[in-house]
Amino acid sequence: MGARETALNVLIACRKAGGWSNGVLKEYTLRDRLDRREAALAARLCYGVLQNRLKLDFYLKQLLTGSLKGLHPAVRDILHLGLYQLYEMDKIPQSAAVNEAVELAKKYCRKQKNAPPLVNGVLRNAARTELKEPQSLEEKYSHPQKLLSLLSSYVGENRLEGMLKANNGIPPMVVQVNTLKITGDALVSRLEQEGVTAQSHSWMEDCLILSGTGNLEQLKSFQEGLFYVQDAAAKLSVLCAQLPKDRDIQVLDCCAAPGGKTFAAAIGMNGRGKLFSCDIHSHKTALIENGAKRLGLHNVEVSCQDASKEVPEWIGKMDAVIADVPCSGYGIIRKKPDIRYKDPDSMQDLPALQLAILCNQANYVKPGGVLIYSTCTLVRKENEGVVEKFLKTHPDFTLEPLPLPAAFPKNESGMLALVPGEYDTDGFFITRLRRK
Repeated sequence: MGARETALNVLIACRKAGGWSNGVLKEYTLRDRLDRREAALAARLCYGVLQNRLKLDFYLKQLLTGSLKGLHPAVRDILHLGLYQLYEMDKIPQSAAVNEAVELAKKYCRKQKNAPPLVNGVLRNAARTELKEPQSLEEKYSHPQKLLSLLSSYVGENRLEGMLKANNGIPPMVVQVNTLKITGDALVSRLEQEGVTAQSHSWMEDCLILSGTGNLEQLKSFQEGLFYVQDAAAKLSVLCAQLPKDRDIQVLDCCAAPGGKTFAAAIGMNGRGKLFSCDIHSHKTALIENGAKRLGLHNVEVSCQDASKEVPEWIGKMDAVIADVPCSGYGIIRKKPDIRYKDPDSMQDLPALQLAILCNQANYVKPGGVLIYSTCTLVRKENEGVVEKFLKTHPDFTLEPLPLPAAFPKNESGMLALVPGEYDTDGFFITRLRRK
């Protein structure tokens, strides 16, 4: 099975079962035993189609003689794959894009006898025809209008298009150095020996951007726990807690899966003290446990726990609490392109859950301790709105300026929104609160 067929299977599975493309892609790439090159192509095709679905439909409307809605869903997926290769990938021969699509139509659309000639005709016509380009932001960047309105209300019209471009970019492979085991320079040399190119992040210390990794988990340096995957924005939220390295403290990461913030905090604590890492899903806590073991983080204690439910023995015991709460995820669209097609109205209940978690986690912070609230979204009611409601009922907490790297302007508000395309990170929101 080749990259195009794997990509098609991922698109079909996501459409039918509603799964997230990143997880399904990883599963199917392993199932189909794709080598490094084919796996990279499958990922590019899958993400590319999802990132450009409305744009590809705009092209299809010009190429079809019939209705777009009348297309069989699998035929539409196959045409999307073909058009993406023709219009967005310079190194794919047109004949390969067309012929492979026809073969997929023969295999996956057997009951639609007109599917192979339809696919062949449409794609050959596309290859020789200069089509109109989309003008609206909705079709140009494949973000539904309801989402555009929501994002624009938060970031403003002048920053919107830059963010949309970033959302449609290829997400880099960003990793953090496990400084308990190796230095950044030594890890770069080690990765080069394994055929992986690594360059330093523009402003995050001990952070590398990798290329040519293939299956990351097969690298010896990964297996030995020399690094872990985490975006710079997520690590920044942990650094804003300013966890001391020279004394034993107790820290809670309450919504920890898949574990990046737990790992960043445990390493930041120099392996000392105690870090309680929790998640509501047991299969996800297993991921955290395995990651901590691989990295050699012996100060991490993992448990399955609902962040909105009280744990009496933790009340007033934590020097710092990290609450990276469930959210709409509009800051990580470049990694999960399918998020853009979720109806924003289906996420109306999130702020209430986020506030409940924040209020509960506040109980665990010692007097003088720090509470970090963060999300990977760009929606005011999930970010500043939650913090403002929290402060109205918790006068014993106050906002503190965020300690940020030199690449950022000085922060006095205690809140920071990172917009994709501006700081080489995912979209993120960070707040630092101190208990009086």
